[in-house]
Amino acid sequence: MKTIGVLAMQGAVSEHLEKLYALGIQGHRVRTETDLNNIDGLILPGGESTVMGKLLEAFNLLLPLTRQIEEGLPVWGTCAGLILLAKTIIGQEKTYLSTMNITVRRNAYGSQMESFITQKTIFPVSTHKIPLVFIRAPYIESVKPDVTILTKVNGKIVAAKQKNMLATSFHPELTKDISFHHYFVSLC
Repeated sequence: MKTIGVLAMQGAVSEHLEKLYALGIQGHRVRTETDLNNIDGLILPGGESTVMGKLLEAFNLLLPLTRQIEEGLPVWGTCAGLILLAKTIIGQEKTYLSTMNITVRRNAYGSQMESFITQKTIFPVSTHKIPLVFIRAPYIESVKPDVTILTKVNGKIVAAKQKNMLATSFHPELTKDISFHHYFVSLC
């Protein structure tokens, strides 16, 4: 049985764990370097990327996590997690894990009041329309050639994959649909 970790510093941790349990997958809260042992993949949840980055540093997880991702640990960043993975963040000199060849724009869709939901079919994730929940969401401004764009909304890149890394601007954990979680587990 696969074990998928969820970075449990801040953000939508419980919601991701619930989706994993719905798939019959063992979820594991990751807070320390030891917690990274014996997991088959890791979800970086939505939340506040600046806070999460500071906590990764404070708990001495930034370098061990970066190393594991570079060595092939499957990782999925949702919203703030996408920002943590990015090599370039527009308007911000500091990056965090800096493992994915993407340039992102934080809070690109505006304030909390401008949050929205849309639906799309995203191959190879699903063969049906799935809900996409955007809350103060970033989007991917550009990608390097080794990154596969999975989907766009209104011309903006909102889901991409590079090797063992998956990134979404939206929050699949806040819907009843488990397609994205199923897809990520299949990558692990």
